[in-house]
Amino acid sequence: MQHLSAPELAQWLADDARPQPVLLDVREPWEYETCHIDGASPMPMRTVPARLAELDPEQAVVCICHHGARSMQVAHFLEQNGFADVTNLTGGVHAWALQVDNKMPTY
Repeated sequence: MQHLSAPELAQWLADDARPQPVLLDVREPWEYETCHIDGASPMPMRTVPARLAELDPEQAVVCICHHGARSMQVAHFLEQNGFADVTNLTGGVHAWALQVDNKMPTY
């Protein structure tokens, strides 16, 4: 599993020459509704095992949560299930709000 800071993810997303990752937001629906990174797909952590077939194991996946703990667990789970290119967003959406998008609400 790789780890990425919020500014590093922002650089990746801004690079049109680089294939874009799946932004997998594993927080609860109310958290996603409060704030999320544009383009992120909501998939609450508890639903990931049942919804695993919705994800492409060949595509880069960046796991996102509030501070990075839940997303790290999901990233580890994805790796155990054959996903080769999995990254955890260190600090989660909270770090994104502080370091990249200061207009994003925090909670």
